[in-house]
Amino acid sequence: METDTDLAPAVESILEAARERPGGDEVVDVDARSLPDAVARAEADGRVPVIAEVKPTSPTADGTRDDDPVELAEAMVAGGATAISVLTEPSHFGGSAESLTRIREAVDVPVLRKDFLLREAQLDAVAADLLLLIVRFLEPETLEDLVAAARERGFQPLVEVHDRAELETALEAGAEIIGVNNRDLARLEVDLETFESVAPHARRVTRHDGANGDTASTAPDDVTLIAESGVSSPADVRRMRAAGADALLVGSAIMDHGAGDSDVTENTRRLVEAEDDET
Repeated sequence: METDTDLAPAVESILEAARERPGGDEVVDVDARSLPDAVARAEADGRVPVIAEVKPTSPTADGTRDDDPVELAEAMVAGGATAISVLTEPSHFGGSAESLTRIREAVDVPVLRKDFLLREAQLDAVAADLLLLIVRFLEPETLEDLVAAARERGFQPLVEVHDRAELETALEAGAEIIGVNNRDLARLEVDLETFESVAPHARRVTRHDGANGDTASTAPDDVTLIAESGVSSPADVRRMRAAGADALLVGSAIMDHGAGDSDVTENTRRLVEAEDDET
């Protein structure tokens, strides 16, 4: 786990707020829509599996979108989105648990809760199909406990990593859905080569036994691998897919915060159809 001094000031502020946020009043019980099944359906339909993100704003966005979150999510699904990601972090992203609940009731695709979760009680703030756990912010033992606690509630945990060491931590915690974030949370810089360098190891990570020198695979055969951040064009989609991405999580390129009236449906569709447009 990184210390706050290793992180960008905006991220430090996000974590400080996350530490203060309470959890839910009672343990949730979720009947989750399967993300791997949704990805398979998209592939069968000839669509690139895109997890489109409802993100009113962010520390790196050019502005804010005040559209109704449900209308945005429905527009994304109309554009072919495989799943929807919803920010529930209120202080820096303008999200809310209420928006997620409304969206999940309105759409029939899996919905990811995107937030900065640090302890078990915070899992119970709202029901979703998936929730995000970020390796960089959690001790390995805490991550393993949260993965197990999430599954006990019916959630599918999406475990986010940024490098090979974090990938191994995620796999050892039992992660089966892994997101590789192209954004470095220390500098907030984006580099698509991050996914390209980490992805080849996601399905063939080995663990070394110091006692006898033996190695054993720690990667499940059916891991679902998601490229996160920095995908802004059909060319980026093709690049990430060629590197092994089963799905892509895209926020800013679809929300287009700098152009408040940008067509979210069309923004989604051009990424979903990226492989059809390849020349």
